[in-house]
Amino acid sequence: MTAIRLSVVVPVKNEAGNVAALVAELERACAPLQPFEVIYVDDGSTDGTPAALAEARGGRPWLRVLRHARSAGQSAAVRSGVAAARGPVIATLDGDGQNDPAYIPALVAALEEGGLEVGLAQGQRQGRKDGAFKMLQSRIANGVRGRILKDSTRDTGCGLKVFRRVVYLRLPYFDALHRFMPALVTREGYRVVHRDVVDRPRFSGRSNYGLFDRLWVGILDLAGVWWLIRRKRATPKVAEVTTPC
Repeated sequence: MTAIRLSVVVPVKNEAGNVAALVAELERACAPLQPFEVIYVDDGSTDGTPAALAEARGGRPWLRVLRHARSAGQSAAVRSGVAAARGPVIATLDGDGQNDPAYIPALVAALEEGGLEVGLAQGQRQGRKDGAFKMLQSRIANGVRGRILKDSTRDTGCGLKVFRRVVYLRLPYFDALHRFMPALVTREGYRVVHRDVVDRPRFSGRSNYGLFDRLWVGILDLAGVWWLIRRKRATPKVAEVTTPC
């Protein structure tokens, strides 16, 4: 098999109306990054998402589909995709069309240009298309998170991320991990680089995440991540002894 350069992981739940358009955009955006694969992780959809994905796979051997028997959440879907990925570099984006795949090559370039010390290239949204109340929530949550975790990231909630698979697999797994990746990647001793991306409206449908989901993530998980960072100790450098016995 030809070695895969990039694996794109797209978590979806009830996004039947958005599959075809986003897959077509991914095909165009990732063409310069061949060989690549796209892994859709269907997080227990109850609409026509499975049928839309089956149709999209026709003539696209690089498109893979995983399915959770029941919904486990966005972080679990991302983890399933990363675990199944064959590429050393992973890109993620939301499946609703708000994240433009055209930014993936620039994020990949930012990661690779930084060398092995860079573990994550994080997109940061400009021109947010969310409602005023949701944007206010995000602004407050990002401000509090940034002051407590000191992760130097304006917008951790942006789904557009490119990171090294080996780095991701070293992170402690928990629900909402994807919202705290800059702080946790830094905790592992890697640098995080940022690139601005332009936000878009959803292609169709509505968000699967509500006010109270975001509220509890902001309160409970922030405290947990702060504790993990405080408990981190320097990773020892290990070298195997090869001199003759």
